[in-house]
Amino acid sequence: MSGRKQFDVTAALDRAMHVFWQRGYADASLEALTSATGLGRGSFYGAFGGKDALFRESLDRYAATYGARYEQALAAHPGEPVRAVEAFFDVVLARIADPSVPTGCLIAQSATQAPVLKDDNAAHVRMLLDRQRERVRAALADSPADPSVLDELATYVVAVNQSLAVLSRAGATDAELRTVVRLACRTVADSLDRAAREQPPQA
Repeated sequence: MSGRKQFDVTAALDRAMHVFWQRGYADASLEALTSATGLGRGSFYGAFGGKDALFRESLDRYAATYGARYEQALAAHPGEPVRAVEAFFDVVLARIADPSVPTGCLIAQSATQAPVLKDDNAAHVRMLLDRQRERVRAALADSPADPSVLDELATYVVAVNQSLAVLSRAGATDAELRTVVRLACRTVADSLDRAAREQPPQA
């Protein structure tokens, strides 16, 4: 093996993930993917099994990378659901501002292309969105609000997150995105306060 260049699967996967992230599934051509990974077609199929399999791997790589950061932020403020949501959005804004990665969000980008995805890939995207919602919902669990209210707020937070990704790709400024986040956090806080006040008194 001396003198033979070793293939770094993780590095190649990261580069392919960036192609899907920047271009979307539909426009991520085989030529672009092989160029990014540095593989010929035969080696590309041998390493990743094809575009669809690589797309799912890229989604999982993205979800693992940023999902861990989301979990850490959401778990850092037990008993403080609003602060947890603020920390979650801090991670989102940091990702958007990172010049080393494409703008937006790979999952949001993929969700907008769900009609052209194969069924299993579209289902995979939805599963990752559901997982994000579950993380946020868990961070809200300490609130005394009715579970249905917390379910709705978790969905709302994820929807705002996806909106931030779309706005950033459209050229929204950091100040504009932070305004959206500030209003979203205020909505969460107001909703939780109102729900707490409406709770019946304990016997």
